[in-house]
Amino acid sequence: MNFKNIKIGYIFTGSFCTFSKSISKMKDLIKLGANIIPIMSFNSYNLNTRFGKANDFIKDIENSTGNNIIHTIAGAEPIGPKKLTDIMIICPCTGNTISKLANDIIDTPATMAVKSHLRNNLPVIIAISTNNALSSNAENIGKLLNRKNYYFVPFKQDNPITKPYSIVADFNMLEKTIEYALKNEQISPILC
Repeated sequence: MNFKNIKIGYIFTGSFCTFSKSISKMKDLIKLGANIIPIMSFNSYNLNTRFGKANDFIKDIENSTGNNIIHTIAGAEPIGPKKLTDIMIICPCTGNTISKLANDIIDTPATMAVKSHLRNNLPVIIAISTNNALSSNAENIGKLLNRKNYYFVPFKQDNPITKPYSIVADFNMLEKTIEYALKNEQISPILC
């Protein structure tokens, strides 16, 4: 796989437990030639959690990509008009962000980046990570599965015994999902 000259908007939303995996996949894309434009939701940019400090993630992301993180709504709005991205990836994508996208609520840098990118009729990849996917958020996932330009990284239940409603993307399938999405195809099977 070669992503040379592909401009990827790479969005982090608040599933902090998957940040390390996501950053690792982002670095793999850079090795494959992609130009990464990093974007973070308000919470992912500002919150320290038991999974790491916000400033440590920010430094790692900016040093790896060579680009400043877009972390405001005003900073995300020009993405579409300036044609800054060929494809947008939300990795990880929380249930909160899925709900907002499914219902066209644009109130974070993440959702504004997607809205702005979609004005150019280009693909958006969702690498889901949420504890309520198979309960209250199932409807919103269904909406995006049926909406043009949205593509999902294959996903599975991450712990069906203690978290029966939780699903997480198979981050190892991210590159393949990008290949398919750039051809306007959903990789299949979508369930791992």
